[in-house]
Amino acid sequence: MPILEFVSTVRATRSGPMDTFSDVAGTTAWCREHAAELDLPAGFTASEEMRRELIELRQAVRALFARAVAPGPASRADAGRLPGFAESLDLVNATALAVPTAPRLEWPTGPAPSIPTDPSDPSGSSAPPVPPESSAPSDLSSFSAPSARNIPAVAADDSARARAALASAAIAFLAGPRRELLRTCPAPRCVLYFVKEHARQEWCSVACGNRARAARHYRQHRDD
Repeated sequence: MPILEFVSTVRATRSGPMDTFSDVAGTTAWCREHAAELDLPAGFTASEEMRRELIELRQAVRALFARAVAPGPASRADAGRLPGFAESLDLVNATALAVPTAPRLEWPTGPAPSIPTDPSDPSGSSAPPVPPESSAPSDLSSFSAPSARNIPAVAADDSARARAALASAAIAFLAGPRRELLRTCPAPRCVLYFVKEHARQEWCSVACGNRARAARHYRQHRDD
């Protein structure tokens, strides 16, 4: 689930801050890009109401991210304009709870697999079963393998389903081990959160690292 991509719909560009959800067209494009994870239909189009609802949820998640990186600094994009922690926590939990999910078993249909016969038996009887410890491939085990998929347990509109999926992803992330690796990128002009993938990682990207080193070099030579 693209929870980091969701909070990163607020970002900085060379021309200044940018919000993917600043209009319905941008909101629609982002939702279509993540339609599978958000359980949205093909050709989905966002409404103005959904755009505002997504912004409200995003700011609540960003408030929780700000708490998660403390005592480090929150993203400079909106550190002074975030909603309160308690109300953000309540909103994320309520949004996820509004559309509970349940596992659904999906089992592809198709012709029944044939049981191989023993070529050494002229009667054409079935071959003896392969012992469990054998490494021989089994057509039966891979044929029409069932799978489970979580689906909404109650009827809900597109906005409610999408927001519930995002809220649930935020809960899973913040309650999991990757929360401790969440960082705010300290590079100049960057306002993104990122997950630290290795011990020496300081920035969200190579580009931000290069920009931070260039800024540091400039300051050092300016002060000489």
